Amino acid sequence: MKVLLAAPRGFCAGVNMAIESLEVALRTFGPPLYVFHEIVHNRYVVESFRQRGVVFVEDLDQVPQGANLLFSAHGVSPEIRRLARQRQVTAIDATCPLVTKVHSEAVRFARKGYTILLIGHAGHDEVIGTIGEAPEAMILVQTEDEAERLELPPGAKVAYLTQTTLSVDDASHIIRRLQARFPQLVGPAREDICYATQNRQEAVRALCAEADLVLVVGSRNSSNSQRLRELAAERGVAAHLIDGVDDLDASWFNGVRTVAVTAGASAPEAIVEQCLDYLRQRYQAEIEVRTIREESVYFPLPRELRGKA
Repeated sequence: MKVLLAAPRGFCAGVNMAIESLEVALRTFGPPLYVFHEIVHNRYVVESFRQRGVVFVEDLDQVPQGANLLFSAHGVSPEIRRLARQRQVTAIDATCPLVTKVHSEAVRFARKGYTILLIGHAGHDEVIGTIGEAPEAMILVQTEDEAERLELPPGAKVAYLTQTTLSVDDASHIIRRLQARFPQLVGPAREDICYATQNRQEAVRALCAEADLVLVVGSRNSSNSQRLRELAAERGVAAHLIDGVDDLDASWFNGVRTVAVTAGASAPEAIVEQCLDYLRQRYQAEIEVRTIREESVYFPLPRELRGKA
């Protein structure tokens, strides 16, 4: 069996920053340390921190007065920040700067009187935080059908933003549909889908041409990981999203000669290596790294933690 190992894969700069922030905060303040939302959407990462005394919460009522609280990579709404101040917590903001960019764009468009069409998935932590920046001005659009059914007053000022972890293809289709319906539509100066999401999708597209099977390492609640699996499936290649080696099913490999392996932006490389070891041991797999893009992006720690690393 040949294994085509996608590069880039796995942790992006925002995830690296968020995880390092939590590591440094844990060393600095000690447990219990509270995090609003999962630090990143990966079961192994979350569970490893939970075992070390990190408490992940979805409601600030779960955070004691004066506690140490870290905001996850997906960002939070201004209301959550206000409630955190009210509870007098020591807040550390580990929001990915690319998510912060979308928040800033939402505020800017809202102040100029635009109706903002946010292309994204309902209930995702990032979408909840972004909508919270301008809830009265924001309309969530999840599909092309929703874009087609959308009704706005004639001559309305309309802008769009996107969740950072969407399928590039899906987002493009929705944007084109919106542009056809609302010729006055404006968008961000630079697209919102993050570089890492785009690079990992580009790698899957390239490898699908040679692969009989695609394995995506990532958790079910990871939007960018789900998009990688969907991208392969749309190209007619069998594809599975796996949390780790325990999810692998021997029946998937019947008749398979070439497997493409990648990982979502919140999946640890150690889990990828475990899966590769499985394929080596069971199928004498030869691993070939396929580099599609080089990544050198780095985000510094939040200012509250600089100098403590």
